[in-house]
Amino acid sequence: MNDLNDGQEKNLNVGSPFAISAQKLTRKFSELTAVSALDLTVDKQTIYGFLGPNGSGKTTAIRLLTGLLIPTSGQVNVLGCHLPQEANKLRMKIGYMTQKFSLYEDLTVKENLQFISRIYGLTANQQKSRISELLSTHQLTQQSRQLAGSMSGGQKQRLALAAAVIHKPKLLFLDEPTSAVDPQNRREFWEQLFDLCDQGTTILVSTHYMDEAERCHKLAILENGIKRADDSPQNLMNNMPAQVVEVGASNIRQIKECLIKLPQVISAAQLGTHLRVLVNKEESNPIALLQRQPCLNDTAKLAIVRPSLEDVFVSCTGQGMTQ
Repeated sequence: MNDLNDGQEKNLNVGSPFAISAQKLTRKFSELTAVSALDLTVDKQTIYGFLGPNGSGKTTAIRLLTGLLIPTSGQVNVLGCHLPQEANKLRMKIGYMTQKFSLYEDLTVKENLQFISRIYGLTANQQKSRISELLSTHQLTQQSRQLAGSMSGGQKQRLALAAAVIHKPKLLFLDEPTSAVDPQNRREFWEQLFDLCDQGTTILVSTHYMDEAERCHKLAILENGIKRADDSPQNLMNNMPAQVVEVGASNIRQIKECLIKLPQVISAAQLGTHLRVLVNKEESNPIALLQRQPCLNDTAKLAIVRPSLEDVFVSCTGQGMTQ
């Protein structure tokens, strides 16, 4: 593969600071608009996240950005390639790990990596050294002769990532890559993503986990195909259009039913013995507002607390009253 052996691709898209640039990107399926007028820029050598529930347009957006789907309208430039015209050219320069394990379960770990390496045109010497390197990096050396279908969820995840980066792509797409693994494997997976980013790879990852979204350098919050917010996680929390009040009381369920009826309250969610209430930022004294409600007695404890990324998600989507 040229990316492994020469420097022809090193100057790819040098004139632009962005690995991905999209304007008014739209995809419709009959009457359904899966992605609507998406404006997007992703800086090189960063981890960019798509955060949203199932059906929010994350997978469709990724397929548009990889050239697998043709947009209904809008413009896309990925690694200097204009899509969909240069989709075939782009495919040799990106890696893509799908949500569902898509390698061959009746092949061994090593056979899967050999097969993928041939697709990307690696020579025999390149295959040998690269596969050995990836088996070690992803802790799969002991499983090299094991059938992929007999592996655990975490092992399959590591194998899928190894296959996606075997040709050293400049840009890696990951579609909910940790949805079927435990927290420890998720943590280790993200350490590998940071290592790849430090080595120069740009990563776009979709997730519905708030803790994963907070690890991204920047992220977009998607709802029904529409981008509701786009910034670094810290800036999103700092600029959230709501204040967070934590309420400690004995009758939390009754208090919640009372407070969500207030027009100034965006949402109320119970966390253990406390209630987390999002109040519109235009309310000058949210604690006083809540204390005036008859459902709160003198023993209730109220305090303004730091917003979380979940609070941001709730405040800028339609998820408010469903918690």
